[in-house]
Amino acid sequence: MTSSLRDIGYDFFSAVADLVDNSIAAGATTIDVVVEFDGPDSFVLIADDGTGMTQNGLVESLRFGSRRSYEVGELGRYGLGLKTASLSQCRSVTVCTRRAATVKRISTRTLDLDVIIDFDDWLIIDPGRTRAVTEAQRWLNEAPGTVVVWSKLDRVLPDRRPEGGWARRRFESLAVKTAAHLSMVFHRFLAGTAQGERVVMTVNGEKLQPWDPFAPQEQHTVELAPLSFEVEADDHVGTVRLRRFVLPPREKFSMQEEFDRLSGPLKWNRQQGLYVYRADRLVQWGGWAGVRSIDEHTKLARVALDFNTDLDAAFHINVAKMRVNLPTGIRQMLERPLHEVCLRANDTYRRNSRREAPVVAPPAELAPLPTVGLALRSAAAQSGDYAAFKRIVARLKETAPEVAESLNF
Repeated sequence: MTSSLRDIGYDFFSAVADLVDNSIAAGATTIDVVVEFDGPDSFVLIADDGTGMTQNGLVESLRFGSRRSYEVGELGRYGLGLKTASLSQCRSVTVCTRRAATVKRISTRTLDLDVIIDFDDWLIIDPGRTRAVTEAQRWLNEAPGTVVVWSKLDRVLPDRRPEGGWARRRFESLAVKTAAHLSMVFHRFLAGTAQGERVVMTVNGEKLQPWDPFAPQEQHTVELAPLSFEVEADDHVGTVRLRRFVLPPREKFSMQEEFDRLSGPLKWNRQQGLYVYRADRLVQWGGWAGVRSIDEHTKLARVALDFNTDLDAAFHINVAKMRVNLPTGIRQMLERPLHEVCLRANDTYRRNSRREAPVVAPPAELAPLPTVGLALRSAAAQSGDYAAFKRIVARLKETAPEVAESLNF
């Protein structure tokens, strides 16, 4: 069972993020990630200055199926994250923790797949003195906290020549991509806009800067009116909040470097769409969740959808906290607001494109045909008849394609 749970769906970056969830839940304000290359002895270390655990709590944290309750707003979910996230990348996970501020008592235990296989039993062992464990315990010399160490990185290192140049370059790339991933997923915590204290994170000593997908610092970012919906889950009614943004076109950004940075890891086209937050933590991003399709002309549209942990059942969040399913009721309520923000983004994109490639102006007394087309789209969306409008447009494209094209349909 322990081996099968390694394939629950984590990649390297989401596995690290799941452990960062635990650190934030423990009240950490500083979280350090180290991706250290040392050939077959390479390791990954996630250290925090949270409250730490008792020795019994440490053992329970390494047990599958232990009992505990979660408060509303707490980032944990199933009680599997530490084990499943860690073992998805390595064969041995070690946890060092210190609870007391006045007494330097560090408890250390290891869950090792090879030991479990050898003894055919669930065993938590003392790892002894290794370079990685020594480094982890050193982290706790001054104050309470918890350090998680991944070693025997069989899912990260190649089977052949784990000490070679390719393995080293892979580790360097993982560190860079992990920094980018954490900067995006936890950007509200890094910026201090999430509930609780601001969190400082580093990867290999480099302090992370928040990557906010909505470019709030840009003068020409436009936000439409926020909305909220009520959703029922497990005899409880919770609130879903929606904020809609249209980012500036390239020429309206403060700097070219900012435009490139805001393109995100997936780049502009695939980065458009819904950004789903659970308790201020980003769990899904990019695309329109099946409500509409990705379009070059709407790439400046980005929408934040927020829910709290009391609606987990409604959104069917997965163990890795990487995917959610929109409830059917919410999906229907989102159609019109998403069409509205996409119409606005489409207009911004096209107006900017027309400035880049001027066309012959229409007679002064007539509105430009693309503007007429946009007005028709907007009126259809506002009247609630957008589905009928789409059928009309489809028919127009068949019977009078030149007219449809002139209207930018």
